[in-house]
Amino acid sequence: MDINNKLYQPISPIEQKAVSNSDMESISNKHLLKMQSRHTIRDFSDKNVSYSVIKNCIKVACSAPSGANLQPWHFVAISNPSIKSQIRKAAEIEEQKFYNDIKKDEWLKALEPFGTHSDKPHLEVAPWLIVIFSERYGQLADGTKRKNYYVPESVGIATGFLISALHLSGLSCLTHTPNPMGFLSKICNRPPSDKASLILAVGHSAKDAKIPLASTVKKPFNEVVSVF
Repeated sequence: MDINNKLYQPISPIEQKAVSNSDMESISNKHLLKMQSRHTIRDFSDKNVSYSVIKNCIKVACSAPSGANLQPWHFVAISNPSIKSQIRKAAEIEEQKFYNDIKKDEWLKALEPFGTHSDKPHLEVAPWLIVIFSERYGQLADGTKRKNYYVPESVGIATGFLISALHLSGLSCLTHTPNPMGFLSKICNRPPSDKASLILAVGHSAKDAKIPLASTVKKPFNEVVSVF
């Protein structure tokens, strides 16, 4: 630590209640089982979801760690049917280009087991869309650009927090990344510093919702983890 650093002000963290080893085992196992029940779904109910729930979940996302704590993200929560319709129309134009591009044959073949296509009704049916933007740079009060650090990593962690919070609140979601996504900046009225990362469709799953069998196949634990 640099003792001459006048900006560093150490404080005590928020106190976390001590948990016994046995309780930790129980808590972590319950959390594992709950998170293992999470699935990406494409078939949504139009059942209303309170903004207060969405707000709390976004607050969880905003608690994520980030490079130099610069929090290089912006969340746009949309329930307005007209705006959702605009997003669907623009997204489907890009999706149609993607699915008609023979240069992407290998990618399209990889998607076949998941039954995806250019029609995206979930963008209108789901009660909420959360568009997540990466803030490529910040701006000081005098208009000077301020560099942000580890932007993709920070936004990725925050997005993971958000998806977990939504699931633990009883909601389902679908990550959607039309390419390119420049239209989202215009529809969501974001500045040039912001770049859309993804659209998250959020709501309750439809009663007849189905998921692709291929999505349930996860790599074995020992294939993705090394312990030393």
